Amino acid sequence: MFFLLIFTAVFTGFILFKPGIFSVRADEISDLQTQIDELAKLKAMSESATTPLEKEVKNLEARINSARAGIEKAKKQAADLAISIENREKDLVYHYQIFANRVAQSYKRERTFNPLSLFLSSQTASQLTKDLAYQESARAQDDRLIRSLSEEISNLSADKKKLESDQVRLAALSKQLDVQADFFKGEIAKAKSYQKELSGKIADLSAKQQAILAARSGSFVTSAGSVPIGSDYEGSIAGFREKAPANSFAVFAFGAYTHRKGMSQYGAKARASAGQNYKQILSAYYGKEPVSKDTGGDISVSGVGSISLEDKYLYGIAEMPSDWPEEALRAQAVAARTFAYRYKVDNKTICTTEACQVYSSSKAANPPEAWKKAVNDTRGMILEDVVTFYSSTAGGYLSTYGWDTTDHNGGGDWTSRAYESLANSPWFYKAWYRNGYRNDASSCGRYPWLSQEEMSDILNAWLVRKDPRGADTSRILPVTIGECGVGGQSGNPYSMSELRNFVDNPVVSISSVQTKHNDSGYTSEVTFLTNRGTISMSGAEFKETFNTRAPGYISIPQSGFAFFNIEKK
Repeated sequence: MFFLLIFTAVFTGFILFKPGIFSVRADEISDLQTQIDELAKLKAMSESATTPLEKEVKNLEARINSARAGIEKAKKQAADLAISIENREKDLVYHYQIFANRVAQSYKRERTFNPLSLFLSSQTASQLTKDLAYQESARAQDDRLIRSLSEEISNLSADKKKLESDQVRLAALSKQLDVQADFFKGEIAKAKSYQKELSGKIADLSAKQQAILAARSGSFVTSAGSVPIGSDYEGSIAGFREKAPANSFAVFAFGAYTHRKGMSQYGAKARASAGQNYKQILSAYYGKEPVSKDTGGDISVSGVGSISLEDKYLYGIAEMPSDWPEEALRAQAVAARTFAYRYKVDNKTICTTEACQVYSSSKAANPPEAWKKAVNDTRGMILEDVVTFYSSTAGGYLSTYGWDTTDHNGGGDWTSRAYESLANSPWFYKAWYRNGYRNDASSCGRYPWLSQEEMSDILNAWLVRKDPRGADTSRILPVTIGECGVGGQSGNPYSMSELRNFVDNPVVSISSVQTKHNDSGYTSEVTFLTNRGTISMSGAEFKETFNTRAPGYISIPQSGFAFFNIEKK
């Protein structure tokens, strides 16, 4: 009963604990660490109490089952005894009838017996002796039968009394066992209720705790806030909320195919719309304003030959829509010129793809007026000593600049303040599920969201990778890889049920998920509340396991960083 005493003590202590421990007001921030320590102590007490309780429950069930088996055996023995008594009673009736006949015959012999007639009827002394011996033997046999029947009647009466007593005792034992079983079930239910309540309190304080600590440590709880829908509706947050079944999950990346360096083109668009000129935009992304250089002369272009840098090559740059704000086009013209100028100075051939910057001969021959004007307006302007990296969408954070938001800060509802979000970049906040970035690429016949079972499978894959215990981790592959090869690969993946077999107490349900990022634009931690308790891992760990196991082409397509959020419907 020791474990029950521990449970009672902890449970009582929990109930009597001050309610204020679970409420964090603005003026209580200084007491946060004390609250955390006290809650951690409660949690430790709960674990130390309930862990032996859970073990004892198994032993208790075994003892109850053993006791029930003993009672059933005793009941069977009693039933067998009852049948035996019934049979003996039948035999006794039969023998009693025989005995009654024998008594009647004996009585008749006694009444009619005359020694003188026996003497006179006997022809010889020998015959007389035999007749006397017979008479004596008959009397002796009757006496034995009388004694035997008397003993049997006495034994039968005793056995019946014992059977009745045993049946009463067995009924009492069975009732007592039922009472004890109900008691222990009640205690177990209390323990589970206690743990559920404690988990809720921990989660409640944890959310408040993390929000407050985030303001001090530079780590923030990631929230989608206001984000653009994008051109692929199914991959957007709006599509997920409208179409995904209840209890589904989706992983949304902040930016994707990007190096997160230099200028964000959608960021430049929003900055220009907000009134910034091209010099301010360039200064924000590259740290300096442009200067004038002699950029005349030719540049070697792959597949094209040597052409004029200013009057031919730059007119053909196809990196930004020509209907975008004029200042954004000017910033792009300077960035493209600076990038190409390095090739010209070093006498190297520049490629015409995204590996360098996209060039179109047809566009060069007939450039849009807005783009041509931006090139001409900034003629000769470059950024000195800068490699002018740029990308469509960086996801709100650039390694060369920091948070690309209106206040240059990543706290709070930062996504609503991100320039790329304000410019409605379709790739700012997106769930990726196609084989590439085009909206018409294959989706392996599915949407970007995952079911409870599929997300649980991702967590089981993470658990197995951390502790293989005989599992072949090379088989942790997308279950759909035979249908939709990722990167042309195929394999023999574990089924979800096979993977669960490698985990003690596998994940089968997830009630909530929280994603945090740090002040360097990375997802720092992902925390799931599951049937087996809280599971936490770094963003990099989750991304690696997710990209290894997620079905279809669902992925977090970020190279060199992990910046994403997980939504649950």
